[in-house]
Amino acid sequence: MLINSIGSICSGIEAASVAWGDFGWKFSWFSEIADFPSRVLAEKYSETPNLGDMTLLPDKIKNGEITPPDLICGGTPCQAFSLAGLQNGLNDSRGNLTLKFVDIIEANDKKRLQIGLPQSLVFWENVEGVLTDKTNAFGCLVSALAGLSNVIENSKWPNAGIVRGPKRNVAWRVLDAKFFGVPQQRRRLYVLAGGKDFFPENVLFEYHSNILPTFPKNELCFEKEGHSFEVFREYTDCLYSSYGTKWNGNAAAYNGSLFVVQDNRIRRLTPLECERLMGFKDNYTNLTKAKKTNRYQATGNSWAVPVVRWIGEKIKEYQGDNFNLCFEKLPLFSRSTFVEEGVYVDCGKEMLQNSSGSLINCSPTPEHCVFGSLKNIIEVNQDEELFISPVGCYGMVRRKKERNLKMNKRLEEVLLAISSQMPSEEIEKKSRIQKRGRFSKETLQEVENKPKEKQKQTSREDNQLLLF
Repeated sequence: MLINSIGSICSGIEAASVAWGDFGWKFSWFSEIADFPSRVLAEKYSETPNLGDMTLLPDKIKNGEITPPDLICGGTPCQAFSLAGLQNGLNDSRGNLTLKFVDIIEANDKKRLQIGLPQSLVFWENVEGVLTDKTNAFGCLVSALAGLSNVIENSKWPNAGIVRGPKRNVAWRVLDAKFFGVPQQRRRLYVLAGGKDFFPENVLFEYHSNILPTFPKNELCFEKEGHSFEVFREYTDCLYSSYGTKWNGNAAAYNGSLFVVQDNRIRRLTPLECERLMGFKDNYTNLTKAKKTNRYQATGNSWAVPVVRWIGEKIKEYQGDNFNLCFEKLPLFSRSTFVEEGVYVDCGKEMLQNSSGSLINCSPTPEHCVFGSLKNIIEVNQDEELFISPVGCYGMVRRKKERNLKMNKRLEEVLLAISSQMPSEEIEKKSRIQKRGRFSKETLQEVENKPKEKQKQTSREDNQLLLF
């Protein structure tokens, strides 16, 4: 498929430009307002204008101030739908940008039709949480893109699906980055839409012919550049924008997948390691005077480059409707909901059987997987700020016990070994400087006001915790 021009919305640090950089596709404009990502765009892509606020784009397109591109891509803010956010969906101003995204598409296609060009392609990425959003944001998005007069209502949308409407055809699929060459479990929703002569499922879905593999087992302990390393799993959990800026209070803190043991000390991932986990070149975000916080946030908010490249390659190879799905016949008929102007098809999350008997892969795993290794991701780190102190190690184990949570056994052994390097009384003293959460029973003042005997007893109990 011929793509000459692209417009990028909520551009971030431009994973799309990295993924599609050698395709011959020209980015006409970006739209990004955050300071640090805008700095990255200005330095890396100085010839492409950054138009800033996406809400101004419809008028700019209507007035002919900017080119109506062949493809518009974007990932409107995910915090409104993410498990890490408040999950307020369309009640959140950031969630409402999803509908503004549709306004941009409408203005773009109207302008293109006026000058004799076909409708644009639409590419949208977001977190899985949008599929279960309580405000049905995803239903609003796909219904509006398809041109349906009524929103399709669904309390839980499938991992893969199709909507045919009077204006556009839409398809989506959840894909996991750990099957595309980066050892990071990053499941994201990818939506593709275009005019009535475009069948996006032929890009996102695949004929099923292979046995889909699981992630291979690798050595968790290895040597590199004269240093010893240990990781706790073959791939990491999903990187998130606040990684490295505060204690990891999520599951990754207890399974250890976002920690590295280097020379018997445990630390967070470095910004460069995070870039590698997302598929960027080394030091892509390492601008002059860039703070680690800026780099972590910008990288964690971006897209997995290898997945986006795979989708781009499929767009380039698109030759038309090869699947010829028949929704009026079984077995697809039982998965189809016919509306006044079109049809919605629940494609599930694994394999879809066509009326011809062929199987179509709609799962998070592609037919041809590529696996990366954490050994290739890890660097020799010299930044002391990234290493976790004995007090921090002890705090993780304490919280695990207070909240009766499960923890990777090897991680717990490492944390206890490091925390035992400092006397328990000193750990307790330092750990009480900061206010503890609702699970802790005592404050620093309460400890200081205790009789000496009780303080000693507390220390002995803490020492037992360190031992057992």
